Amino acid sequence: MKTIDLRSDTVTLPTPSMREAIYRAELGDDVFGEDPTTNRLERMAAERMGKEAAMLVVSGTMGNLVCLLTQCQRGEEAILGDKSHTFLYEAGGMSALGGIHPHTVRNQPDGTMQLTDIEAAIRGDNVHFPRTRLLCLENTHNRCGGSALTPEYTDAAAALAKDRGIWVHLDGARIFNAAAALGVDVKELTRNVDSLIFCLSKGLSAPVGSVVCGSRDFITEARRVRKVLGGGMRQCGIIAAAGITALEQMVDRIAEDHANARRLAEGIARIPGLAINREGTQTNIIYFEPVDEQLTAKTLVKELGEKGIKLLQIGPSRIRAVTHYGITAEDIDLTLAALGKKMQKS
Repeated sequence: MKTIDLRSDTVTLPTPSMREAIYRAELGDDVFGEDPTTNRLERMAAERMGKEAAMLVVSGTMGNLVCLLTQCQRGEEAILGDKSHTFLYEAGGMSALGGIHPHTVRNQPDGTMQLTDIEAAIRGDNVHFPRTRLLCLENTHNRCGGSALTPEYTDAAAALAKDRGIWVHLDGARIFNAAAALGVDVKELTRNVDSLIFCLSKGLSAPVGSVVCGSRDFITEARRVRKVLGGGMRQCGIIAAAGITALEQMVDRIAEDHANARRLAEGIARIPGLAINREGTQTNIIYFEPVDEQLTAKTLVKELGEKGIKLLQIGPSRIRAVTHYGITAEDIDLTLAALGKKMQKS
């Protein structure tokens, strides 16, 4: 039975050219700065994002944590969305390891935070308050249907923060998806943030790794924090080699994933008994749910899984599907046929 895995774009397998690049990668000790393949990836990543320097880390969660620990001291505060990945899905690392106080602001359906809400969340100079040090944005926004933050919004939020002396960090795990959806150069989405991360192991299909980008001084300090977290990886060119291939070969094909996601969303919208997320489908992430209370998300995910179609349950009623490299239009049609058949029986 064929498996169609729509749980996440983290399930992608490396392309044949990535495997070849891994095999042939020139290696050295990265903690000494001597891994040539990693050095090349970091130069490429910094240039792509319009930043001075970059640093390879094992995951987006580590990358976000490194950035927060570099920019905030214990007892200081970071403003972030109440549906942000850092707040919901990174095991409370900012608090557990950094002593950083999260100040959440309500995310709008499009993944933004209202500028007035951000401004209201910034603390005044008062001995009773933690100092506000950082504003965190997320693009694309996972829990808000893969929404893409525009350059105009990002610039406005960054201008507000910088006017108050606050750093800006961007969780850009799927930043290339945002650029593709908006039809802009990725630098337009990163030009006014102080730090950012993007993932190699999601839409770009590399097997592991994320990259932190920022100024040279910032990356120098971030390397120290990465070391504290156990992130010195020695001959990590075997990871970087796949990342280089991803940047060279996989960015332009992301539009295919978006087309497949729209195909899936439009098909689900036509199936009686299923409701598609009201935010729409802008990139490669969609959310939907069964309307009939007698059919739970858990049951639907379980029964589709038994047919080889893997979906991800998010909460008691919500289901997520993510398109990615390895998912074809035919796979989408098979998924829609299985969903339609199931809903006819319910």
